Amino acid sequence: MKVSVDKESDTLYFRIDESRIVESKKIRPGVILDYDKDDRVVGVEFLNASTRGTKESLSSMHFLAA
Repeated sequence: MKVSVDKESDTLYFRIDESRIVESKKIRPGVILDYDKDDRVVGVEFLNASTRGTKESLSSMHFLAA
């Protein structure tokens, strides 16, 4: 998985795998899912990322293994 932050456009993007994106769907305001040819989600984009949490909560990431 790759995570990218674009401060200029205020976006946060999670790329789950490198499959080719064939479709993108806005599922709610400011949240876009990218799909591959098999209709699997391969990316998630959050617009206006700085408004989705406090500066402290957005400054670090924690991953939990299931």
